[in-house]
Amino acid sequence: MSNRPIALGQALASFDALWSPRIVTRVNDYDVRIAKVHGEHVWHAHGDTDEFFLVLDGELRISLREPAGERTVLLPKGSVFTVPRGTEHKPSAPDGAAILMFEPTGTPTVGDRHDPVPAHVDATTGHALDT
Repeated sequence: MSNRPIALGQALASFDALWSPRIVTRVNDYDVRIAKVHGEHVWHAHGDTDEFFLVLDGELRISLREPAGERTVLLPKGSVFTVPRGTEHKPSAPDGAAILMFEPTGTPTVGDRHDPVPAHVDATTGHALDT
């Protein structure tokens, strides 16, 4: 964790990998992660935690499987959304996006329940940001 301000634009420019979040800082027991995304992630759920998304650039879609059925929320740049714990969801960004997420440290990007993980999705708990 840095003891200096972190410019998110510079942090995003420091890596090219998609669906492979970088940890920019920590707040108590939570990681603040940024990621570049394009295409589809994987259906997954986090049984013990909510997942917070902030769209920094582009547009993110999050499909949700809820008791009332399946729906998709559209998040343009500057929008936030929290996926409730236990809710199956699948983020996607057909045209690409940059996002920021808050998750408890050690939370896997594919949750604790998920479909088979495709090669383009990094199943990780986050990578250190090279500054």
